[in-house]
Amino acid sequence: MKVVALVSGGKDSCYAMMKCIQYGHQIVALANLLPADDAVDELDSYMYQTVGHQIIVSYAECMGVPLFRRRIQGSTRHQKLSYSTTPGDEVEDMFILLNEVKRQIPSVTAVSSGAIASDYQRLRVESVCSRLGLVSLAYLWKQDQSLLLQEMIANEIVAITVKVAAMGLDPVKHLGKEIAFLQPYLHKLNKLYGINVCGEGGEYETLTLDCPLFVNAQIKLDEFQVILHSSDSIAPSAVLHPLAFHLEKKTNTQNICQEKSDIVFEVQGDCLQECGAAPQSVAEVNNLVGVLEHKLHISRTQKSDTFSICCWLQDSHKPSSGLLEDMKAVLRKIELQLAGYGFGWENVLYIHLYISDMNEFAAANETYLRFITQEKCPYGVPSRSTIELPLLPEGLGRAYIEVLVANDQTKRVLHVQSISCWAPSCIGPYSQATLHKNVLHMAGQLGLDPPTMVLCNGGTTSELEKALENSEAVAKCFNCSISTSAMFFVIYCSTHIPSSERLQIQEKLDTFLKKVKLFHLDKARISPIFLYVLVPDLPKRALVEVKPILFVAEDTEAINETLQDQSCMRSHSRLGFEHAEWHDSCVKKCVVPGKLCGVILCVTGELAVKICTDHLGANQSKGVNQNLSKEDQMEKVSRFCIYLLNKIIIENGFSWEDIMYLRFYFPTSLHLPLEALSTMFTNAFLELASMCPAIAVGNEPIFNLVPVLGAGGSATSMDDIITCELFAQKS
Repeated sequence: MKVVALVSGGKDSCYAMMKCIQYGHQIVALANLLPADDAVDELDSYMYQTVGHQIIVSYAECMGVPLFRRRIQGSTRHQKLSYSTTPGDEVEDMFILLNEVKRQIPSVTAVSSGAIASDYQRLRVESVCSRLGLVSLAYLWKQDQSLLLQEMIANEIVAITVKVAAMGLDPVKHLGKEIAFLQPYLHKLNKLYGINVCGEGGEYETLTLDCPLFVNAQIKLDEFQVILHSSDSIAPSAVLHPLAFHLEKKTNTQNICQEKSDIVFEVQGDCLQECGAAPQSVAEVNNLVGVLEHKLHISRTQKSDTFSICCWLQDSHKPSSGLLEDMKAVLRKIELQLAGYGFGWENVLYIHLYISDMNEFAAANETYLRFITQEKCPYGVPSRSTIELPLLPEGLGRAYIEVLVANDQTKRVLHVQSISCWAPSCIGPYSQATLHKNVLHMAGQLGLDPPTMVLCNGGTTSELEKALENSEAVAKCFNCSISTSAMFFVIYCSTHIPSSERLQIQEKLDTFLKKVKLFHLDKARISPIFLYVLVPDLPKRALVEVKPILFVAEDTEAINETLQDQSCMRSHSRLGFEHAEWHDSCVKKCVVPGKLCGVILCVTGELAVKICTDHLGANQSKGVNQNLSKEDQMEKVSRFCIYLLNKIIIENGFSWEDIMYLRFYFPTSLHLPLEALSTMFTNAFLELASMCPAIAVGNEPIFNLVPVLGAGGSATSMDDIITCELFAQKS
């Protein structure tokens, strides 16, 4: 990509440019924001470093690329962490500056910045990039600061301190000194007082005088003045004000720059009206929904404060109108359902986007962006996974969407849109992870190399390992680890994986989790459960996608056992089953007592025969099961699933009102209409409800049916005829 680099003059923005070049990008322009008054060294700004701005004008000549500069007119008006367009805010100066760069150099597609740890700065750069249709590159983001400082020095960045404001840093001794000279002392201060060795806490600021990008000349500072801002005896604050400097031409290099006056541009003017895609008219969507209304099917779980809504096209074999129309209809239906509960997209924690053809992913995403926007989700956009499913063979149209909804605004969202070395970016309104009431819902992770956003080489196991590394990077942002906090792992496996490699998936997963656990021996551990789902395709033609769900305990939180509610215990034997030892072989569960309960129930063809054999009833006799129709067999399997799930829920102190979601995965090879399966499970719930008044079954199913190519609790045997995935949380 062709990149405009935001430069403050500091070491971080210069090293970020070097990382851009390392990953194959081209720096075609520089952009700098400076005070309105040349005599002012530093502004009261959380956003911009301006000390040493008098020297930045020479960067154009040093690098041989044009420099665009704008004097800051705005101030800090929007003080919340996530930024929204605010007239008069200093961020709008960046928008005007980059908008002009884009106008003069239309080939620019990305913006580089030196953000390391500041969400405040990163989110504002991402906001401006989003408005201008540019990609944010932040290759220093979340990197270890000690290693970064060493890398900068090793890569010949010559930078001096131009501001100090921390315990142990003396203006007289340390201003104007090179970072290579100060490095040992900075590490000493880190151990003594915990300062950030890269100065990310505002401890110091730097000015780069030379680096490998300065192909034409280096900067020589001839004279400067120390201006004391605070004479605090513990942590004095002072800045270096340049008085005189000159450029020293480099030998043996071709001078590719023009005259300095030709490549420095002053950007002025007010904020321009930004252009964007025209939002779809409400009338257009409503008309479309009116046409498709008879096809739409809704399900939702019972839970009052966190629940799931699922919507799909219901007419079995009528021709679909196409993916875009189907998605519009489904999204609008969910939007109307949310409004009916007094909610909006801002209440959504997670979205499962299932489409019929991954070749249409870009079109699906474009439609998605019309409904779920950052403006509609001021508390953070939902996390998301996108999977191709065999929808059309089941008569479900081309789009099938499930949303997880909360009735409060206590969620905490991690949404990093910048491309970095940390973890894959989420460019657009979907986030890496959403934390709500101790549950971390993580977006599906592919085996992408974060700085290039390309799938790693090496096949299935390499992709899986990288996906797990990416998941761990996201988990660390919430002070947890997938090895100690994960309750669920859903592993989506592409049908393109050779059968011979499926065992390696399970082995690689076990090996990785054991390796990571070695670094978290002091943490309490949860033993996760695993679900493997075979699907036709995944985004970017990936072979695997990992979707973890984690329990994130608060530091002071105590987990107590809760008394079981015995009111529905009598229903265990009223669906025609009595407990047998082999029932336990069907179930995997992960329970945080009094908090969370996760269950995976797997029914293979062999177990289905056993279920029918053990089912109580007048028709039970030797050999009768061999003559059962597929419908009769599945009717008994559905009753067994509800019976066993109910037993597990009650025995662990939960109720059906605690269910966040319940999915039944069924293979297309079952050759049973979805409507028939839905009726079977609904009837089983109705029978259970008749025995237990606490279970309320309304007009909408309280479960989701998900068609797949295969599913199971093992990567080598994804051949269940029914796989149940249940997750419950105490209010």
